Amino acid sequence: MTVTVLVVDDQAMVRAGFAAVLDAHDDLRVVGQAADGAEAVRLARALRPDVVVMDVRMPGMNGIEATQALQTPPRSSDYVPRVLMLTTFDIDDYVFAALRAGASGFLLKDAVPDEVVAAVRVIAAGDALLAPSVTRRLIEEVARQAPPPRVDEHLLASLTAREREVLVLIARGRSNQEIAAALFIAEQTVKTHVGKILAKLGLRDRVHAVVFAYDVGLVRPGG
Repeated sequence: MTVTVLVVDDQAMVRAGFAAVLDAHDDLRVVGQAADGAEAVRLARALRPDVVVMDVRMPGMNGIEATQALQTPPRSSDYVPRVLMLTTFDIDDYVFAALRAGASGFLLKDAVPDEVVAAVRVIAAGDALLAPSVTRRLIEEVARQAPPPRVDEHLLASLTAREREVLVLIARGRSNQEIAAALFIAEQTVKTHVGKILAKLGLRDRVHAVVFAYDVGLVRPGG
């Protein structure tokens, strides 16, 4: 199946470069390019790409605002694309806000072509992605700048004790394999728990599970 992509960046050469890298693969097809957030929202709703590769910092409507707009479609549409955010720095003031806005992953702009292609495929498959350098340190650093967490006991009460344990480990940046080792359970069991956590909390992917854990105070920076 071909994955369709919209590339969004205010620099024409950057847009063209990403488009060329992606179009070189048979399973990926760039259906459009946009120079700012407003154009990205308009083109995305018209072209309905599977993935929007979105720059964070742009004049006018920035990538965060555009991502948020795409996550809240008009009543006449149910189209919500997956968004891969591009950032220049691994510690970016906008990262946590973009995750809250609905981005499914991050990639540094200096990523090599193979990383860009792999990232789009991962996002299109429904998984979340953080570039290797956008680590737990990044999440905690930006979380320090966020408002005090609000504890939502109603949502947390829907989780079993084991699911809470798994969610905490997800928020601490552990992989399924590492969680399985820490809790002495099978990796497939971890995958089942993760699926149930996302379903119960109405979350799209693993990245948003991390955001939720910080938002409700289940995990705190440095804790």
